[in-house]
Amino acid sequence: MGNAKLEFPKGFLWGVATASYQIEGAWKEDGKGENIWDRFSHTSGNVQDGDTGDVACDHYHRFRDDVALMKELGFKAYRFSIAWPRVLPSGRGKINELGVQFYSDLVDELLAAGIEPWVTLYHWDLPQALEDEGGWAVRGSVDAFLEYTDAITRALGDRVKNWITFNEPWVSAFLGYEHGVHAPGRKDLQAAVAAAHHLLLAHGKAVPVIRKNVPNAKVGITLNLTPQVPASQSFSDRMAATWADGYNNRFFLDPLVGRGYPQDMVRSFGSDMSFVLPGDMDTIAVSTDFLGVNFYTRGVIRDTKTTQNLPAEVVAGPQFTEMGWEVHPEALYNLLCRLHFEHGFKNIYITENGAAFDDKLIDGHVEDTLRVDFLQRHFAMAHKAINAGVGLRGYFVWSLMDNFEWAYGYSKRFGIVYVDYQTQKRIPKHSAHWYGKVVARNGLD
Repeated sequence: MGNAKLEFPKGFLWGVATASYQIEGAWKEDGKGENIWDRFSHTSGNVQDGDTGDVACDHYHRFRDDVALMKELGFKAYRFSIAWPRVLPSGRGKINELGVQFYSDLVDELLAAGIEPWVTLYHWDLPQALEDEGGWAVRGSVDAFLEYTDAITRALGDRVKNWITFNEPWVSAFLGYEHGVHAPGRKDLQAAVAAAHHLLLAHGKAVPVIRKNVPNAKVGITLNLTPQVPASQSFSDRMAATWADGYNNRFFLDPLVGRGYPQDMVRSFGSDMSFVLPGDMDTIAVSTDFLGVNFYTRGVIRDTKTTQNLPAEVVAGPQFTEMGWEVHPEALYNLLCRLHFEHGFKNIYITENGAAFDDKLIDGHVEDTLRVDFLQRHFAMAHKAINAGVGLRGYFVWSLMDNFEWAYGYSKRFGIVYVDYQTQKRIPKHSAHWYGKVVARNGLD
């Protein structure tokens, strides 16, 4: 960064993030019900190398050590998700007190360590019993989510003030119900569009429930947003980029700010929208306290169907992560400015940002210099956005530790802490120690 120090605003929140299915393990212990990822990963051919989250990082049994490690590294906030079927094994009905106790103990441990808990209510592990009834494609799941939200916010709301309703509803809807590469593995565009609506509706209905149960709650939703840029200024490339932006970004952003669903996407889907009932869009546009943003890369969009196109002016690269995602920090700056100035989000938290690299454990150390460079460049762009007037309030690095990376199994390592999956030993990487210094300094040297 040269000699210039980039100092973040006083009170800027630095944290790390995880998700229940990716780290907890204990998939059928203490009364937990089956979720759609249990079913999906246990079905041959769905996950690389046949991996499952049955054990994962065994966080369910090792959470006290993991919290102690976060404290030792100096992290100030921890974003984690609740496994819905630990709390309500069938999705609704009888509460599983042992499941609730686990999260209560985790919260107490965090608070004792001086770490602020940030809870995500839904990070993709729908109870299988609800999927058997139609999952997010049917409206009944909305009512079940409210019952679950009410139960867990009553249990933790005296200690947890920061709540995220949903993580990346785009992924749940389109990767889960249209493309079938995530649980529940369906390939039905109509079901995917209905699922997208019901996820947003469940968010809108849950916000007042959380506020009722939690004094001084701060409530938001997290979207995965991927800026889309045309490869050239040709009409066809610009139209393709507009479509990609609608599919990845606007279909979720617009209804949250009261603009309804973008009509170009509704026409493109050709979907029967009869599942949208009177009052739904007002419910979805409920006022929230912040927007969570998960940012990883941008899309460079080329219309491959046209035979007449201009030469590409924008080309992805030169650096890519192990996921095949372009490293392009400037896109984060552009996205944050768009969200603040065009969509009017006054309080934004980056709830995930990080990268998978080919980390090697050598002599007990992981020198992940590529990850440090990745984070440093993204932090600099976040700082630039703040200077431009964007209300960015905090930053959560993905992820605290290596974990189950969904359809990729354990083949991709996103953690700033290395996990030896055979022994479950945690080994902080170079990036973890570096990030701890960033937190302590509240900035970059």
